[in-house]
Amino acid sequence: MSSDGNAVLSGDEIERYARHIVLADLGGVGQQKLKNAKVLVIGAGGLGSPCIQYLAAAGVGTIGIVDDDVVSLSNLQRQVLHSTKNVGKAKVESASESVADINPHVICNLHNCRLTHDNADALVGQYDLLVDGSDNFDTRYLAADVAERQEVPLVTAAVGQFDGSITTLKPYEKNADGDLNPRYRDLFPTPPEPGTIPTCEEAGVLGALTGILGSMQALEVIKEITGVGDGLVGRLLLYDARRCRFQLLNYRRAPE
Repeated sequence: MSSDGNAVLSGDEIERYARHIVLADLGGVGQQKLKNAKVLVIGAGGLGSPCIQYLAAAGVGTIGIVDDDVVSLSNLQRQVLHSTKNVGKAKVESASESVADINPHVICNLHNCRLTHDNADALVGQYDLLVDGSDNFDTRYLAADVAERQEVPLVTAAVGQFDGSITTLKPYEKNADGDLNPRYRDLFPTPPEPGTIPTCEEAGVLGALTGILGSMQALEVIKEITGVGDGLVGRLLLYDARRCRFQLLNYRRAPE
């Protein structure tokens, strides 16, 4: 299921998105682009929760959600898309309920599965843009590879205990100098050895931190869809929550 590319904004939507429509750089044209957009979010967890919420509130017409997990009580400290009454329910179903409450104009496509080598191309190929909110390196590298093959922009983020990072990947396009944009592997050439980096369950994570990075993912998606502002292609934004400090690092494609 996908949104209708010819659908116009209804009167209810014009009122709902009024604060977007009066923005000179976004306006009605940008809001129509959001309505016609199809975004796939990997993970309805700490990063995916705020990202999905803000994409739905912004009026992204079709949001696909990939997750094979169920809501647990320990999720609720950071996964604000879910509620106590949905503990034990599939995360995609819980997420769909929340999206419907936020914005009934949004279509939710539920993919109750993990992203794998067998299904990645078929899933990602249905969407205009990919968001990676996963919590493991295998999925991050797979998402980056399939997004490059499908020529779909990827907004990817990760969090530690008190820090996080975010960037946008479009390695199939060239920059202003005529060079191909960098890949995920230009930032992280190889995944770490299993067990060398503790999981969220083992090390913990500050709940509000995932809200910051997930909201930033939604913002970068909105910018990519509407063409507003400068994206994070070739730039890695680091956030240190302990010191409330942002740092922006430029990176390039490695010579082949």
